[in-house]
Amino acid sequence: MHALRRAAAGLALGATLALAASGCAVGPTYHTPRIATPEVYGELPPTRQEAPSSVPSAAEGDLGRWWVQFHDPELDRLIDRALRFNLDLQTAASRIRQAREQELIAGAPLVPSIGSSAAALHLHSNSNPLAALAGGGSQGSSGSSGSSGSSGLATSLYSLGFDASWELDVFGGTRRAVQAARASAEAMLWQMRDAEVSLTAEVANDYIQLRATQRRRAIAQRSIEHQQELLALARARARAGFVTELDVNQQLAELAATRAELPALSSEEQALMHALAVLLARDPEALVQELSRAAPVPAVPTALPAGLPSDLLRRRPDVRAAERRLASATAEEGVAVAALYPKFDLLGLASLASNSVSGLVSSRNFTSLGLGFIDWPLFDGGRRRASVRVAREQRTQSYLAYRQAVLAALEDTEDALARYLAEQQHLLALRESQSAADSSLEIAEAQYRTGLVTFINVLQASTTDLKARDAVEQSLQALAQDLVSLYKALGGGWEPPPAATR
Repeated sequence: MHALRRAAAGLALGATLALAASGCAVGPTYHTPRIATPEVYGELPPTRQEAPSSVPSAAEGDLGRWWVQFHDPELDRLIDRALRFNLDLQTAASRIRQAREQELIAGAPLVPSIGSSAAALHLHSNSNPLAALAGGGSQGSSGSSGSSGSSGLATSLYSLGFDASWELDVFGGTRRAVQAARASAEAMLWQMRDAEVSLTAEVANDYIQLRATQRRRAIAQRSIEHQQELLALARARARAGFVTELDVNQQLAELAATRAELPALSSEEQALMHALAVLLARDPEALVQELSRAAPVPAVPTALPAGLPSDLLRRRPDVRAAERRLASATAEEGVAVAALYPKFDLLGLASLASNSVSGLVSSRNFTSLGLGFIDWPLFDGGRRRASVRVAREQRTQSYLAYRQAVLAALEDTEDALARYLAEQQHLLALRESQSAADSSLEIAEAQYRTGLVTFINVLQASTTDLKARDAVEQSLQALAQDLVSLYKALGGGWEPPPAATR
């Protein structure tokens, strides 16, 4: 078995050489780039003293499950179910599993590839030529009967073989490929986190819009009931001769216009319930019974944790994904650079062969082969060097994409903050307008009953009051949705997995 030991020693020597060269990895070594961010967010519009007290603070707060701060149990249930069952998230999870398998594939060449084979052969032939070729036959002799005879061939062969091959990663090309695959898998993970952020924001936006639509429909319905009372008043005054039929016709037109708003609001309500059901991977009609009962628009929390601009680099999943894609592109450049250098391969073969199974495992039946060779193309028309330049440009593009992701994150947050605080002022003004409209309608109706004003004054006051109430509900919706946009811009909507217990 000396030959077997020599083959094993040769492979061990190759392993030693590979380990000695393991510190050498050509190409650029990745370092997370430093991106300058402002110390604080930009100047925000001044707030009036009477405005709600939702003002940004420096603390990051609980961004992982930001929706619980709306204190709406139905919203909590919808988002929790969406995070469990949404089909886009399941697809993203599948891509992560695929990317992790690719990482294993990329790292496979770092260890030897070992194979085995076995064969059994039995040959029997009555043909003299075959017997002569095998050395197992001789010509027969003729007898007195004049017939001729021949001797046949019968032989058996059994073999057992092993082979091992190994490409030594002297210049680190395989290790760079592993780094690239690992960074790609991590980018896939952050893409799934980004999908969670988008999903939670989409569910919250649809739910807020649904509740606002239901409130607007209820306001329109109450306005219809009030306008029917005004219509009865106008008809009574017309029968008494105090006014003409013009007042009645004007109120009929106003009532019909208000009724015409209901179908559009109802269809929008149905579409939003369908959209929420699909986000939960359910049939469109699955949530109609659950969500048909109207409820108020979720109230915005009194505290607004905006965090610091530097938090975005850590919190925003899309920024983290862009950084991991840059790391992958950097490693891919190393793979291209390693292709410029020679490749060192080791090959070992060992086999046992015998014409009997019982004597197969014996030193006299052992054959071994050890081979080492170098592959170094000297001329390829500039293909490999061009591949390096291509990889370098791809790394540059990934770096620019990372910078763009950071700038977009800052822009999203600044815009969301500005819209949220501006909407607070807008809502305050609309509530003042609604209060004035309510008072004007009461005065107009009282004066019309006493004949001090015409019915046109009542119509104008009624229209203004309805629009003011509807505008307040839309502003409440916009304020809540602006807050959702702010949480999304801050990267809220995902939580790190719990630490593994040991």
